Amino acid sequence: MSGLRRWGGYLAFVVLFSVACGLLSWWQWARRAEAIENVQRIEANYDADPVPLTELLPDPDAWDPAVEWRPVTVEGRYLADETLLVRSRPFQGQPGFEVLVPLQLDDGRVFLVDRGWMVAGDDSLDPADPVPAPPAGEVTAVARLKPEEPQIPGRSAPPGQLATIHLSDAYAQLAETGWSAAYGLLDSEDPAAATRPTPALRPEEDEGPHLSYALQWILFALIAITGLVWAIRRERMLRRQAEGEEPPAPRRRTRPTDADIEDALLDAQRQPAAN
Repeated sequence: MSGLRRWGGYLAFVVLFSVACGLLSWWQWARRAEAIENVQRIEANYDADPVPLTELLPDPDAWDPAVEWRPVTVEGRYLADETLLVRSRPFQGQPGFEVLVPLQLDDGRVFLVDRGWMVAGDDSLDPADPVPAPPAGEVTAVARLKPEEPQIPGRSAPPGQLATIHLSDAYAQLAETGWSAAYGLLDSEDPAAATRPTPALRPEEDEGPHLSYALQWILFALIAITGLVWAIRRERMLRRQAEGEEPPAPRRRTRPTDADIEDALLDAQRQPAAN
């Protein structure tokens, strides 16, 4: 009974391990599906022709995932005095800030434009260089739509800065109202500023290693099951040997000798003569 109980425990462990591997494999499949969907969205939207913001997102509070990365045109005036900096934004291995500037439309509503990235100073509390001013007066900006980012529990920022691009937090620091479901990554503006923060790069169109990870988890489950079967068979064989039972001799396939072949040929030649 002790051996049966022991192998029952091993079997339970292998079953649980295999179920866990299956769930992790399924999770990787789901992440791969999300990555493929994002790649398809980039391919469809990133290089599309710009359309007016009010036409693509008429409701400032409603977000449609299908329009992510779509270029939109926004006409208005930058509110440079209400610029916000987004903290802890690494770029090519360096810490820095994203520069968010409200762009006020003629109807008074505001659309937040991410004008680019700036490297952090030595103290990491502010950019290393002064923030370039946006164009003054009327401007037409082309920006690619992005949804707001979630809040990060426990992370805060001083006035004038944001921990993430959570638009509710941004508008809480502004004396304005506007698009609370989306912001824009600046592509171009007319007239253009003399200098601007480092523009955002085109996102990578890569589904990632999720497929290989999903297959690896399935392989781990198969290895565990195979190992259990091998261990059970080996213990049974060792037990038979310990009890004095000889294991069955393996069948050996013997090849006919040259003499056997000659005898067979002679027999075949004699058969017609005997008839």
